[in-house]
Amino acid sequence: MIPLPAICDVVSTVSTFCAVGCTVLRMTQEFEVDQVIRQRIRTLRQNLGWSLESLASKASLSVSTLSRIETGGRRIALDQLVPIAKALSTSLDELVSTSEAEIIIRPEPISMPGITMWKLSTDDAVNGVNVSKMRFDPSQAPAPTELRIHPGKEWFTVLLGEIQLKLGDRTYHVKAGQSAQFDTMTPHALWAVNGIAEVLGIMDHAGQRAHEHDTAS
Repeated sequence: MIPLPAICDVVSTVSTFCAVGCTVLRMTQEFEVDQVIRQRIRTLRQNLGWSLESLASKASLSVSTLSRIETGGRRIALDQLVPIAKALSTSLDELVSTSEAEIIIRPEPISMPGITMWKLSTDDAVNGVNVSKMRFDPSQAPAPTELRIHPGKEWFTVLLGEIQLKLGDRTYHVKAGQSAQFDTMTPHALWAVNGIAEVLGIMDHAGQRAHEHDTAS
């Protein structure tokens, strides 16, 4: 049996280690965030082709203060970040954001009769568009008989097989390696012909919502 004083010493040592470790970790994280903010300010300024003097003037700061902010020679204060963000035409939230964007997307299949869809982009995708891969299997469901209309724009390229695209009273056959784009306010329907087909599609948010409604119904 370990003597009680020895146990107390171990607990005290572990507690001290955890406290010091947590403090070091917190300080490390704060330092990393601080460095990211400084780098963002410097990079945004340089991308605009501005000198230190130009940004300092627009943000009503002295050149020496801005220089120390960018290089780490001065702690960053909130009352300094607000005018800097405004001068750089960005928001304070974007300037100090610590959330990491999702780099690797692992899409889960969304299924409906004859169609499987994988969302390849997140809801906050660049330029407000969504990228999806769709697989059509005509052996699992009949071709749609009704043409759909919904707000939005859509573009797709055929990766495998052949797609029949109906737009109004016209029918197009889009084969592997070919692409098509159209306004989804035009009555439309897509389906595979002569076997399984796969497409890579780009839709705006309105188009994406319409397709998600299909898979949910």
